[in-house]
Amino acid sequence: MRLAKAFLLVPGLGCLLFAQNSSTAAASNDSQANKAAAYYNFAMGRVYSERAQLEGNREYVAKAIQYYQDALKLDPSASVIFDELTDLYIQTGDLKGAVQLAQDLLKQEPDNLDAHRMLGRVYTRMIGNPDDGTISTEYVRLAIKEFQAVTAKNPKDADSWILMGRLESISHNSPQAEKDFNAAIQADPGNEDALTGLAMLYSDMGDSQKAIEKLKEITAKNPSEHTLMLLADQYKQVHDYKSAAEVLKKATQLAPDDGRLARELARDLLYSNQVDDALKLYQQLAADEPRDPEPPLRMAEIYRSKGDYPKAQEQLDKAKALDGENLEIRYEEVNLLQAEGKSAEAINTLKAMLDDTSRRSYSAAEASNRAMLLEKLGILERAAGKYPEAVDAFRQFGSLDPDDAPRAAVQVIDTYRVAKDYDSALKEADAALQKFPKERMIKLEHASVLADQGKIDAGAAELRKLLGGDHDRDTWMALAQLYEKGKRYKEMGEALDAAEKLNPSDDDKVTIYFMRGAMYERTKDYGASEDAFRKVLAIDPNNAEALNYLGYTMADRGVRLDEAYQLVKKALDQEPDNGAYLDSMGWVYFREGKLDEAQGLLTRALQRMDDPTVHDHLGDVYFKMGKTREAIAQWQASLKGFQSASTADSDPDELAKVGKKLDDARVKLAKEKK
Repeated sequence: MRLAKAFLLVPGLGCLLFAQNSSTAAASNDSQANKAAAYYNFAMGRVYSERAQLEGNREYVAKAIQYYQDALKLDPSASVIFDELTDLYIQTGDLKGAVQLAQDLLKQEPDNLDAHRMLGRVYTRMIGNPDDGTISTEYVRLAIKEFQAVTAKNPKDADSWILMGRLESISHNSPQAEKDFNAAIQADPGNEDALTGLAMLYSDMGDSQKAIEKLKEITAKNPSEHTLMLLADQYKQVHDYKSAAEVLKKATQLAPDDGRLARELARDLLYSNQVDDALKLYQQLAADEPRDPEPPLRMAEIYRSKGDYPKAQEQLDKAKALDGENLEIRYEEVNLLQAEGKSAEAINTLKAMLDDTSRRSYSAAEASNRAMLLEKLGILERAAGKYPEAVDAFRQFGSLDPDDAPRAAVQVIDTYRVAKDYDSALKEADAALQKFPKERMIKLEHASVLADQGKIDAGAAELRKLLGGDHDRDTWMALAQLYEKGKRYKEMGEALDAAEKLNPSDDDKVTIYFMRGAMYERTKDYGASEDAFRKVLAIDPNNAEALNYLGYTMADRGVRLDEAYQLVKKALDQEPDNGAYLDSMGWVYFREGKLDEAQGLLTRALQRMDDPTVHDHLGDVYFKMGKTREAIAQWQASLKGFQSASTADSDPDELAKVGKKLDDARVKLAKEKK
């Protein structure tokens, strides 16, 4: 606003000269003459300042500063002169000169608010770089002091309140920063910088919801590309990618040619599972920027998620042709191989990436990337049954960054649990608890290991010690899972009720309703179980796990098989190679008497997961097909799987059922031999 006024006052150098001459000739008032001369010097300062910027001539800088200084001597109350001279000092790096001038002016007039503002701005420039932590607390203090002098005399100066708020934020004095930003809003209710500053303060304090509220207030009244981007970023902080995408759609309407916005929108559409919309946008981006490897990379991810592996490979090949050494592209190759069930190739590709990026020492970014690759390698090795190799990968992962060590310890423990080496799992859990006594994830894992060994009360006691904090909802959910493992469904239901009372989000409700559905199914309350799964699907109609579970329970009871088929099919359409979903569909076909189809799907399911229930199902199929030997082999594998389960996971009823089938099949086979 001040600059706009300056242009009104200084329409052109010729007019100013005329104004000065006429004023000098006609005026008897020295004050008017001084102002006219000040305007002339100000105009000359601007001329030389602009020439200095265009030509890089230091002499012009000196002349500009001299003219501005002369203008201030003639009219110390001209705010616009202070602003432009301060900008010039800052641009040329002559901060000491600016400080000296401001201090000299304050000696003459201690209440010169423009001089205080000038000092505050220059001291702010002298504090250093907050991004890398190299700040001078002394200059922060001095800058704040100057702006306090301004606001004490002029509480309506929103700009000074905003600068103080930013300085207090840098000083980590959040309560005072909040007061300053609110004072700026009170002085100027629609001030976008004040509202944005307050929103970013809340974000820095970890209160993303308050930040979102403030940014929504701004964008509702006066949306801009910048503020909409900030709001989208805050939604991403709370993993609400759907809302982030909606906000970015509005931003792209304001700036339709901004490729950066389009890429951000495409990413958020992908992360919010709006894959078809994301695919269309990435196709457009690929056409607009054919040399950019990101669109084909993301399209490869999308086609992989859809189970269309040939198209995924086609897009991945395009991305590799554009940037073959890109780690993210090579990592997606691992993901595609994994999805295709090519675990050995996926492991070898990942090992090659680790070999290619091996160094004697790593930067923070390199260490972070390597940690991600090692953790992924451990997960792949574990899934392939290579448990010692998985443990080794996880230990390497934990050694790269102390902050990752607790998570690496949990991965090692889980590997021993998957390997059914429960003694080693408990030994590792005990050691981790001793090494990381304050780590919540370790305490949760230790309780789970106790539950594996049937020590439900001991595990529950450890979890209950975690109650009374910020994570009570998660703790109650963990307790529910622990009681589920111990088949103590009354306590499980009570834990779920407690979690539901703590204002869960929709995502939390989905988990609570899903667990209730499983609980009721295991207690044979099928009506309540179905109601719970319907609640999940009311919130998330495409929830594959709920679709599968509900369809499977129908098939298992032999009821409403047409609906069971549709439910499981919808889950399989989303994850075509999910072993559990393949098993469910195979079981639907078995109930319908479609034995060949059932055999094919159950065989595929076993290629994805070595599970005793799937072996049992395939045994039933073979037995009904008259293939008694094959049925016996499957039931033997099923019995072995059930027998090797943890104490908590063992199911005597299932063992007895499979054992009886096996005995009957052996008797039948013996009779056939006779």
